Amino acid sequence: MTELKNAEREIYLFKTRLIVIGVFAFICFSLLVSRFVWLQIIKHNVYALQADENRISIVPVVPNRGLIMDRNGVVLARNFSAYTLEITPAKIKQDLDVLIDELSALVDIQPKHRKRFRKLIEESKSFESLPLRTRLTDEEVARFTAQRFRFPGVDIQARLFRQYPLGDVASHVVGYIGRISQKDAETIDDMEDGSNYNGTDYIGKEGLEKSYESILHGTTGFEEVEVSAGGRAVRTLSRSAPSSGKNLILSIDIELQKVVEEAFGDRRGALVAIEPVTGDVLAFVSKPTYDPNLFVEGIDQQSWNELNTSEDRPLLNRPLTGAYPPGSTYKPFMALAALELGKRTASQTIADQGFFMFGGHRFNDDIKGGHGMVDMYKSIVQSCDPYYYMLANDMGVDAIHNFMKPFGFGQITGIDLEHERKGVLPSTAWKRSVYRKAAQQKWYAGETISLGIGQGYNTFTPLQMAHAVATLANNGVVMKPHLVKMTEDPTSRVKTLTVPKESYRIPLKQENIDVIKHAMVGVTKEGTGRTAFANAEYESGGKTGTAQLFSVKKNEKYDAKKLAKSLHDHSWYTAFAPADKPRIAIAIIVENGGFGSTGAAPIVRKALDYYLLGKRPNEKDKTPTLKSDALATRAESEAKADAESEGGPKPGGETQGNKE
Repeated sequence: MTELKNAEREIYLFKTRLIVIGVFAFICFSLLVSRFVWLQIIKHNVYALQADENRISIVPVVPNRGLIMDRNGVVLARNFSAYTLEITPAKIKQDLDVLIDELSALVDIQPKHRKRFRKLIEESKSFESLPLRTRLTDEEVARFTAQRFRFPGVDIQARLFRQYPLGDVASHVVGYIGRISQKDAETIDDMEDGSNYNGTDYIGKEGLEKSYESILHGTTGFEEVEVSAGGRAVRTLSRSAPSSGKNLILSIDIELQKVVEEAFGDRRGALVAIEPVTGDVLAFVSKPTYDPNLFVEGIDQQSWNELNTSEDRPLLNRPLTGAYPPGSTYKPFMALAALELGKRTASQTIADQGFFMFGGHRFNDDIKGGHGMVDMYKSIVQSCDPYYYMLANDMGVDAIHNFMKPFGFGQITGIDLEHERKGVLPSTAWKRSVYRKAAQQKWYAGETISLGIGQGYNTFTPLQMAHAVATLANNGVVMKPHLVKMTEDPTSRVKTLTVPKESYRIPLKQENIDVIKHAMVGVTKEGTGRTAFANAEYESGGKTGTAQLFSVKKNEKYDAKKLAKSLHDHSWYTAFAPADKPRIAIAIIVENGGFGSTGAAPIVRKALDYYLLGKRPNEKDKTPTLKSDALATRAESEAKADAESEGGPKPGGETQGNKE
């Protein structure tokens, strides 16, 4: 049978389908139009900005770090440009070790470079570009550039590097920079101007590089760079130039610094030289030193271990953080206190029998039988201990503390380096604050005696000692010690002083100051420093001192030959010159150097000869030692000073006087 179709029904179905398709097409077209309106009209600005951001990259331009120069323009820290092979870990798709092996065929990569890179990965974020090799040669740059397409995520960058051309000279002053660590990054994030470090890889870690970081760093600039779809820079659209960091012009005389460092040789110790009228630090020596260039790109493990395990502790900044008993260099200040407080007159004498008895305890002099009749001049020139035992007992600890504090003893001087140590200038209040038990908090009268000769609880830094001597030489006018004399704008060359005026004045009578200065001049002419300063072409004032490391038991004598070198006394000397109008004041300590007259004074002589006369040390013209001097022979034959460095004298025992 033939099936008959319903024409009307077919037409109806066709029309229905056509309408459905039309509606569907209309809806789709409406959606497309709506999306077009949304993207091109409503969200035009948003997506146009995103497109520009994809096309335009904002690149920070790191400023040149400021230079560091000595007072005469000698450059101590500078910048140089070099190429660096860098890897961005987040862009690496293959095994890192395999990648480095392939790169080593083009560029010299040592095991130390691999170790340092691994350490940087641990400390940095994965999207940061990290240096694998620095200071590439032109040949290495050319070889890698030709094969760059094989190494996505690896590139060569031109970077500025820090260099310390004088190596280990004045390293504790200048310090060093290093790569920004995670801890540094957290600190930067908390800074108000943290964005100024965008693109910066290095930051000051120690010394002036750290304390003047914000001044040395400068202001970061920015470039708008058009980039291709592959992320390659096409052209620079605009540029905001960076501002270079300011230069630091130090007060240091680097030639004087060299003379002193060479004079120390392989001995440990510290010397600080200050210009009294300005507070300029002329030399700031800590021995031994280290090479700051080792730290710039990350120190290798072997060098780090050598520096940290050395018994000489070369990383220790001794002038700033080393605290030592001042020994007899404290006596001129004790004598000045006696004059100012009315406890003694310059002509008043005492009978020195070779000891001072107090509470059943015997405090010995350095000479058996004593110095005889001693006035203030003789007490300083011959360094008579009983004179100062009696004086300390008469003054009391709090009177001593109150007089010494304005001179900077046991106080932060405020020098422009971080981590300065305060030291200890004892008082009854200090002891109560330090100890917990009531018996320990009590101050015993016997503890005061040792303070008079610079022992007992007294511990000061070489910086504090030099600051005090400079204040004395400057007749009580206190100038803040500083290492940076001025800052300099690298563009305008405008210089700004860091310490433009005095801090304060100590109300002292000039006639009393003159008495002390006269006696200190006597030390170099007829006293414990006379041999070191024999035939000097200038007149200087000075004072020797010996800081003890341990106490000699009753009826025992100090014999350096029987002791390890590390137990020998520290050697002190303080000085100012010329005597009539001081241009320089010095404090020096030679660790385990023995007598101040033999260990420390000869180094000061060389420093003064150079600074005042321009005379450099000559091996054929050595300063004579005090071994031939009758004074030293006498001192070496007598008992060692035994003032307790911790807790004062013990009842019934003996304390022997300071040797010079």
